[in-house]
Amino acid sequence: MHLPDGFLSPPVWGALGLVAVATLGVCVVRVRRDMPEDMVPRMGMLGAFVFAAQMVNIPVAAGTSGHLLGGVLVASLLGAEAATLVMASVFVIQCLLFQDGGMLAMGANIVNMGLTGTIGGFLLMCAALRVVKPRYRDLAVFGAAWFTVVATSALVSLELTASGVVPLVPSLVAMVSIHAVIGLIEGAVTVGVIRFLERVRPEVLDDTPLAVGAS
Repeated sequence: MHLPDGFLSPPVWGALGLVAVATLGVCVVRVRRDMPEDMVPRMGMLGAFVFAAQMVNIPVAAGTSGHLLGGVLVASLLGAEAATLVMASVFVIQCLLFQDGGMLAMGANIVNMGLTGTIGGFLLMCAALRVVKPRYRDLAVFGAAWFTVVATSALVSLELTASGVVPLVPSLVAMVSIHAVIGLIEGAVTVGVIRFLERVRPEVLDDTPLAVGAS
């Protein structure tokens, strides 16, 4: 769902760029203030994982394909602020090295594929973990990851409509219906990675909402 340049109107990409810059600024301040230095290597490793995973497109149906977004996964292990910086870095590198997404659309891509998961999906997951029983932790993670993909597709449709590119209802129906299926893959991969880490490196989950939810 990387938006290239030329699809969004200047008011739309400009407004989203401001939102992205402001949010990233807040995240930088909070990470520098609160995050211990030994978390920096983890940020790099998760960024490399998401970068590689997003390069793999998984066929879905009717010629469509999807790839991992990873926002909920990274945020669940790092926290929302650090995850936001990791995701933004991934999108910038993808744009500069592979022309995957446009520079003018960078703010939109960060908001759509980054903030939706690292903030929206993460908050949804945390809220779910507070109300469900510990044995349903995976369901809360799966639901938050699925929501991220569907919400991202809806945002893209709204932005394209606001830019006068496509009519709202057909675009929204097409995007959401396809990405509701892709979201199932996102949820399964997210839960699978967390379970794998829980088996081989359980300390990685210490002091995260996942540890609280599993306790």
